[in-house]
Amino acid sequence: MMESITFAHPKVFFGALLLIPYIAWYIWKRNQMSASLSLSSTKKLSALPNSWKYYGRHIIPILNIGVVLLLITCLARPQSFKRWENSLTKGIDIVLAIDVSSSMLAQDFTPNRLEAAKVVAQKFIAGRPNDRIGLVVFSGESFTQCPLTTDHATLQNLFHNIKSGMIEDGTAIGSGLATAISRLKSSKAKSKVIILLTDGANNRGEISPLTAADIAQTYDIRVYTIGVGTHGTAPYPFETQYGRRIQQVPVKIDEETLEKISDKTNASYFRATGNESLKEVYQEIDKLEKSKIEVKKYSKKNEEFGKYAVLALILLLVSILLRNTIFRNIP
Repeated sequence: MMESITFAHPKVFFGALLLIPYIAWYIWKRNQMSASLSLSSTKKLSALPNSWKYYGRHIIPILNIGVVLLLITCLARPQSFKRWENSLTKGIDIVLAIDVSSSMLAQDFTPNRLEAAKVVAQKFIAGRPNDRIGLVVFSGESFTQCPLTTDHATLQNLFHNIKSGMIEDGTAIGSGLATAISRLKSSKAKSKVIILLTDGANNRGEISPLTAADIAQTYDIRVYTIGVGTHGTAPYPFETQYGRRIQQVPVKIDEETLEKISDKTNASYFRATGNESLKEVYQEIDKLEKSKIEVKKYSKKNEEFGKYAVLALILLLVSILLRNTIFRNIP
């Protein structure tokens, strides 16, 4: 990280030239000021040392000049400039593809599958600060919620907007995978990974999951698939005319297709049946091999005139105090 001071209005410093006439006037005035005293001889007086006030009489003008210079600096708007330059760091490019279909509201996870998936994914992101990570959501169709980025704070915030029903319902696994591939295909990272999470079988979209897997294989993208859902049946909330009712529904995950997707792309398939097993899945994926990528950082400016204004006020107060106390009788 590099930090430096810049000025928004540097031409204001030309105002300091106005101090030249003041300094010249002060020198002239001091040369003109003299006191007279009649003595028979000054021989003994010449040996006397000068008082400290003799030298200290210049303190007040110096303080006044300092006040003016500091005020000019404030007008020039000093700014601290912090710059994070591009650098190479170890990491991989990862796209999280998350199913947001209505079945993700099943409550075999706490509080439901979708919320559990969001929490675990966010912790996964927090543990990989050097990776570029993107987010794709899908149900009946798919779209990119966040492109690849190292700005994980923004990515984390976008997770709060993910909810079931945000797009047309269904389970378009192939479309979700294809969208994730489109975010990675131009990546220059040596390791490109998609983590696809779903709780169902493909029933929507124009591209089949296995065709998308073939495309991923072409671009050397590894696709880790996660099937979420308990075995047998799971409690699911239904809205009825009498309010929300919980009913048991069959859990139908197309594990065969998910395994084939992972096998084609030299990755692995995982089954998560609860919150803890889902955490373990992400911990396993977290052990992925890392490679070097270019990380782009940002620049930030902060206004710094405040401290110069405070210092100018302090010098002004000191000048007034000295003028009315110690140097009160000195012109």
